Amino acid sequence: MVTVALQTNCWHRDWRRALSGPRLAQLTERSVFPFAERTLLINALSNYDGALQLAGNAIDRGLLTQAVVVEQHADAALAAVGLSRADLAGSYGYSIAELVGLNLTRCDYILYFMSDCLPETITDWIPGALALMQTEPRIKVSNLLWNGNTDEARAESDWETEDFFIGSGFSDQCYLVRAEEFRAPIYGFSHPGSERYPDYGQQGFERRIDSWMRQHGYLRATFKHASYRHSNLPRPLRSRVAGRLRALAGGWSLHPKGQP
Repeated sequence: MVTVALQTNCWHRDWRRALSGPRLAQLTERSVFPFAERTLLINALSNYDGALQLAGNAIDRGLLTQAVVVEQHADAALAAVGLSRADLAGSYGYSIAELVGLNLTRCDYILYFMSDCLPETITDWIPGALALMQTEPRIKVSNLLWNGNTDEARAESDWETEDFFIGSGFSDQCYLVRAEEFRAPIYGFSHPGSERYPDYGQQGFERRIDSWMRQHGYLRATFKHASYRHSNLPRPLRSRVAGRLRALAGGWSLHPKGQP
C-alpha cells in the first residue's frame, strides 16, 4: 500500500496560532486520507520550548505523530540534495523546512501545506491524484486549486481530465510529491520561466523545483473541485511601525543590521 506523510511547518511569527487553534485537526480532517505520518516542522525560533510543549500536546491528542526542530536536521538534508547553506543564501529560511521534511520521511509521498495554508473543505482528492501521478510519469506534483482561482488554473493548463488541470508550475504552499524523487539532487537547474517567483525567495526550494520541472518537461496536476486558502499573517505591530518609519525617513532602520 502506498504511504503518505502529511507535513506542515511553523516559524517564529505563527507557531502560537498554528499550534493553539484548530488548524492541525482541520488539516487531517479535510484531507481525508490515512496518513502514515503527521509531521510538524518547527523552524527559525529563538526559543523552542513553547512550540515543543504545544507540539507535544498535539502528539498526545493524536493530531501529530512527530514534531521536528528543523535546524537539527538541516545539514543532513542539504547534503542529501547536494546543496550548501551558501547555495541557498537568503532563501535558506524559505527552503530548509521543506528539504528537511523530504529527507526525514519514510513514506512514499508527502502532502505538504505551508503554515498559512489550509484546505477550504473536506475533499477526498488524494487517491485520484496518486493514481494520476502513477499512471502519467511526467506528472511530478499534484495540488488543490489556490484560493479558488479556477480560471487561472485553467489558463495555465495544457490539457485536463475530468478532475484535474494539467500544466506547468510548482508552488510550495501546497504540494503532493513522491518523496524519493524530491530528496534527490535535482536542485541545480535554472530556467527563465522560473524567474517569476518573488525576489525574496531568491534561488530557493520553490524556484529550483520549478526550474527542474520545466527543464525536463515535467507537469503538475491541479484538482478542479476543491481549493486551499492562503492567508498571509500580518506583520507584528512593531515591525509594521518600523517599516513605515523607514519609508518616511528614506530607508533608515530601527534595528541593527541583520535583525528583523
